[in-house]
This record gives sequence, structure tokens and C-alpha cells, in this order.
Amino acid sequence: MREIDKLEDMSVLAIMQTWPLTVGVFLDFGLHCVGCPIGPFHSLSDASLEHGVDEQQLVDAITASIRDSKQAG
Repeated sequence: MREIDKLEDMSVLAIMQTWPLTVGVFLDFGLHCVGCPIGPFHSLSDASLEHGVDEQQLVDAITASIRDSKQAG
């Protein structure tokens, strides 16, 4: 299983640490997860629910950012 396939099991902090370019996606969605003390404990689902963001749109944007970063690198 590829790491990107495990997004649902990762905390938002782990996602941002693994793929730093995703920080911009979180900010674009109005999620100020960078430096948040809850980051190590929140999943994408948790963050979406907490901030009233469509979970599938967030997952799609995070996935696209990860793919873009891999193509650039």
C-alpha cells in the first residue's frame, strides 16, 4: 500500500510533515492546522468536521497536492 493511500489513518500533522506542500491546502481551506496542538490527533475527517469543510473536497485537494509535489520532485 502506498503512503498516499493511508491518508485517512494519518493525522493532519503527519500529513503536513510528510508532504510539506500540503500546508498551503490546509490554509486555502481556512484550516489553521499548522502549529495547532490538536494537529497530532486530528484526522482529515476530524478537521473537516471541526471546521465545516467538505471532507471529500479536502481529501481531493490534499491528494492533488501530494501528486503535484511528487511530479515536481
